[in-house]
Amino acid sequence: MTTPNATLRAVRMGMLMSQDDFARAVRDAGTRAGQPNDANKRLVQRWESGSTASPRPVYARALEAVTGLPIESLGFAMSVPVARVTGDGHGGHDMEPTNGHIAPAGPAAEPRPNGSNYSGVWLSRYEYFSSGRDSSFTGLHYVVLLQHGNRLSARSLPGSSDSPLTMDLEIDSHVVTGTWTEQTATEGYYLGARYHGAIQLLVEPTGRRMTGKWVGFGKEFDVNTGPWELVFQSASTNKATLEAYNHRPV
Repeated sequence: MTTPNATLRAVRMGMLMSQDDFARAVRDAGTRAGQPNDANKRLVQRWESGSTASPRPVYARALEAVTGLPIESLGFAMSVPVARVTGDGHGGHDMEPTNGHIAPAGPAAEPRPNGSNYSGVWLSRYEYFSSGRDSSFTGLHYVVLLQHGNRLSARSLPGSSDSPLTMDLEIDSHVVTGTWTEQTATEGYYLGARYHGAIQLLVEPTGRRMTGKWVGFGKEFDVNTGPWELVFQSASTNKATLEAYNHRPV
């Protein structure tokens, strides 16, 4: 049994692209890089359904160019070497280098007994302290949350922030646990640094709010934490709804 790639689908939907649009963007990225490919809607469907679990390198490079994310963050069952290092000029914690491989994802967990589904648009809000600026700040994003079984994948809408946010989560009863990644703005204070860490949230009985904490590394390699919440906005993920939320939260 194949496992759908909800992460890639969330990324595509977060970019407000149809499957045809996404395939066209992948072809255009290949052409610009001098590595043409034959991406089409059917191929995107195979990626998202999980029937094609690992794209060929020519597609992987084009996917990275289109999404702005490393291929190992797009939900594929990859087995390719990873060696990526970035610097932000401020001592921030970036993606660490590794010579290992990305292990294939395991099968999705069974759906929750009560049948709840948390797919939709949510407002993500977290707080962090910047030692360099000696002040606390709030990060706000509208995110598209997609659920498959007990797996939740979230991707911020591009217009909601200039620092894209992704989350890969699992839900067990009322407890949500997983990881987060944020690619800061190239022209912003952190100069394009990539931050990542863990997150755990508790789902309120109404199912309309998740609250908890994040954990991540600071610039001095100390472990920091702070509050994080997701607040339900809409159960719809159609194009009109995503466009309506494709702006900075106020």
